[in-house]
Amino acid sequence: MIYISVKEAARKWGLNERRVRALCEQGRVDGAYKKGKSYVIPNISNKPSDKRSRRNIENQIYSAIKEEKIDFTTYKKNYPNKEGYFGRFGGSYVSKELQNAFNEIYDGYLTICKSSRFIEGLRRIRRDFQGRPTPLYHCERLSTYLGKVQIYLKREDLNHTGSHKLNHCMGEALLAKYLGKTKLIAETGAGSHGVAVATAAAYFGLECEIHMGAVDIKKQAPNVAKMKILGAKVIEVNEGTKTLKEAVDSAFAAYSKEYKTAFYCMGSTVGPHPFPLMVRDFQEIIGKEAREQFIEKTGELPDIVCACTGGGSNSIGIFEAFLDDPVKLVGIEAAGTGKSSDETAASINYGKEGIIHGFNSIVLQDENGNVKDASTIASGLDYPGVGPEHAFLNSIGRVNYVPITDDEAVEAFFLLSKLEGIIPAIESSHALAYAIKCARTMHSGSIVVCLSGRGDKDLDYLIEHYSNLI
Repeated sequence: MIYISVKEAARKWGLNERRVRALCEQGRVDGAYKKGKSYVIPNISNKPSDKRSRRNIENQIYSAIKEEKIDFTTYKKNYPNKEGYFGRFGGSYVSKELQNAFNEIYDGYLTICKSSRFIEGLRRIRRDFQGRPTPLYHCERLSTYLGKVQIYLKREDLNHTGSHKLNHCMGEALLAKYLGKTKLIAETGAGSHGVAVATAAAYFGLECEIHMGAVDIKKQAPNVAKMKILGAKVIEVNEGTKTLKEAVDSAFAAYSKEYKTAFYCMGSTVGPHPFPLMVRDFQEIIGKEAREQFIEKTGELPDIVCACTGGGSNSIGIFEAFLDDPVKLVGIEAAGTGKSSDETAASINYGKEGIIHGFNSIVLQDENGNVKDASTIASGLDYPGVGPEHAFLNSIGRVNYVPITDDEAVEAFFLLSKLEGIIPAIESSHALAYAIKCARTMHSGSIVVCLSGRGDKDLDYLIEHYSNLI
């Protein structure tokens, strides 16, 4: 990859240097990154239009990293920093009262996260209660059907409760017990996180309150029933779009009144510091297992690792183990109908920098800077922002983020079900759809897909709206 200076780009595009630097700072120049006190720009980057440009950085992965001099062998020690920032993304933008509560959580986490008692307790829970490690499955029939590319699934759908969510929920609940809290409060979209929190609360003998949008309650009825059976109180949220964003608002409001006795269980690698850090740490078990399992099966590393990305917990979990490897990492965003940037949940592809729910990241916004509603078939991806670490990894070019439409995800859902006997969550189907597209065009290679959850919760909705594909 050939890079040019701001001065050279200004001359090439017919702009002044100040304007080019401003465009770089706004993230509107594809692949540009800061080197020293200025920016360097890929020679192939086009002059940005008035609208925010899409980031097409697929061919810049390793060159950008080497120029930035990020040492991924020590990455976790440096990111986030003590204020919770991944580069300029992250932080904590909350009231002083809530900040004190989050500081208590962070101090408690730092105190016990390296203790042998906590680590052994979590290992025992994962082994005896969750059923870890989850297997890495080779989709032989699907791979043969598509061509010569070999597709593997990291089977988080076989984790207890049917998704990756329990990985961090059990860790958060264990921390809550350490801090002397008696209640867990959480939000949920697809319901998988809500079920996991309710499960953790039952396991540790804690009260549980789950906030969920009215639209998602109707779409995800099986998971709502599970939460109630497990003893959770489900709060129906009827504000706004009645989906995940409003559920987060409602849960935050409830927690602000009870933070002295309750613990907030964040559903993804989003929110104020220290939640992106803690959820990442609890979820990285996915990548550690997957990397070891793939090498054991094949003797080498995969060519591509991909995972669906809303807030981004399952994707950051699997990416973490491969950051220092020559492996292409791809986060799959939900493009919704794919007809316009107004009908999407693909924050990195269509959003811009802004603050949402107490942290700085890439957020879907209107022309006035207000947070826009996300739109996607997948309730678990129906969020107008993305975790700050994903925003950072995108900004340095280490992870590429690709949009997949509702229809593409549904096609992948039915194809995996019929060829492999595995019914995936519609969220996971977005990542699978990307792998299918790659397999149809690549001559050879291997792809690991994080199958973040199972599709039981989606069956009623898909049968009602896509019966022609059955």
